[in-house]
Amino acid sequence: MRWEGRQESENVEDRRALGPARVGGIGIGGIVLVLAVSYFTGVNPLTILNMFSGIQDMGPTSDDVQSVPAAPPNDQLGKFASVVLADTEQTWQQLLPKTFEQPYEDPRLVLFKGSVHSACGTTSSAVGPFYCPDDHKVYLDLSFFNEMSQRLGAPGDFAQAYVIAHEVGHHVQNLLGIAEKVHRLQRQVSETEGNALSVRMELQADCFAGVWGLHANRERNLIEPGDFEEGLRAAAAIGDDQLQKMSRGSVQPESWTHGSSQQRTT
Repeated sequence: MRWEGRQESENVEDRRALGPARVGGIGIGGIVLVLAVSYFTGVNPLTILNMFSGIQDMGPTSDDVQSVPAAPPNDQLGKFASVVLADTEQTWQQLLPKTFEQPYEDPRLVLFKGSVHSACGTTSSAVGPFYCPDDHKVYLDLSFFNEMSQRLGAPGDFAQAYVIAHEVGHHVQNLLGIAEKVHRLQRQVSETEGNALSVRMELQADCFAGVWGLHANRERNLIEPGDFEEGLRAAAAIGDDQLQKMSRGSVQPESWTHGSSQQRTT
């Protein structure tokens, strides 16, 4: 990607200097238990973690907020994430009013290490990047990009940008009321049907990431040869079927929450 030297977003909170947040006081053993339960049940570990540790009363403290560095990221990867966020802002600031007659509210990107406080609870980086609709923030431990490259076989800067754009896609869904509608429907149906709704929502966020990629290429010439292929490899690498094969050795479509490799690539 041709990203260096481009405008960075003003909506980045770099909390990496704060170190890991306390994960609801449950300790490392508790986190291991949460991940084990997720492994055998297929339930999102974030959901289990919040249930397990009673996170409802564990929002960010005033000390946490006041300690967040005001300066923008000064390292290469942090700057990259900030540039990508700024470019998604340009895309959706144009598209939302034009397509949906609704103004776009920029999300904030929180960079952290290990674990983090959010309005959705205290979360370990083991759950991967996530969007919290309660505070309109995307949370990202940049070490996830190493995981993508080394363990999942999905290297490349556009693969990393796709991850950020996907989470921003969830923010767009939140602004449009799609997320609320899906969550309301999920409370009325079975777990399998609820998972199917989750898959559709995740695939739409993938689609929104692709919408950003189109405009980044056509309007700002960010895309280099091979970038989109990197994104497609990343989409395939994080398909539910691929991840289940790696972790369990078998595939259980009824437990999918994000979609198969083929669905995500499409």
